[in-house]
Amino acid sequence: MVLSPVGPSFVDGDPTRLSQVFTNLLDNAVKYTQPGGRIEVSLLDDGGQAHVRVRDDGVGITKDGLEHIFDLFYQSHVSLDRTDGGLGIGLTLVRALVEMHGGTVTAQSEGPGRGMEFHVVLPGVATVRDAANSELYAGSGRPGGTSRRVLIIEDNEDIRVLLGDLCKQWGHEVALASDGPQGVALALQLRPDVALVDIGLPGLDGCEVARRIRDDPRGSDTHLVALTGYGSQELRAATAEAGFELHLVKPVNPERLAEFISSTSAVH
Repeated sequence: MVLSPVGPSFVDGDPTRLSQVFTNLLDNAVKYTQPGGRIEVSLLDDGGQAHVRVRDDGVGITKDGLEHIFDLFYQSHVSLDRTDGGLGIGLTLVRALVEMHGGTVTAQSEGPGRGMEFHVVLPGVATVRDAANSELYAGSGRPGGTSRRVLIIEDNEDIRVLLGDLCKQWGHEVALASDGPQGVALALQLRPDVALVDIGLPGLDGCEVARRIRDDPRGSDTHLVALTGYGSQELRAATAEAGFELHLVKPVNPERLAEFISSTSAVH
């Protein structure tokens, strides 16, 4: 790994969340670079913005894959054998955290086998302080009073926790459940505004979870989102019949999920 020398660059933000950003980018570079490969991190301060680039000479990605690389649960088909099975959440979280600091993140690749570059731009201290509507800290909430209570019912711990982190960065309160029965119990106890429900749950599948929530007066107003790897018309019809308002096929578009949550009405 090569680190380009640079003087200090100051941004106004949450150190923990910014650490998450660059840890995820470095983890991604290590994951997709062959042993003996090269990873380079550089920093440029142009006086108003901090530019951080993380480059590698690893497996790269196709043009089509590049368009979806920040999508929730997206996994590239171009990967090393030892990296198969990734969850495709880290880069979605990177983008959410960077944008909530008033910055941007982009990805570039010349194609399979030709490496990858991520470019993070963060406003400098003066720029952030002068921005009228900037969100200085991840998790500070969304403007316009759109904070919602979100219940995530998901049996995969990594997905459950990282989805929760993502919703928190959008300014929402989050509760987590690891199986169908626990999800139903929490939904009726907490009465969340929105419940994100994985269809392939143990104990009770997602459709049965939705029916039980809908059949109880305490859960009748909760907005339900189905998360699944399948988008057939039969499954869409089944989730709609069970009471889901939105059926999202993985990889999930994070903007669509964020917009849906923010557009819902609060239960209370």
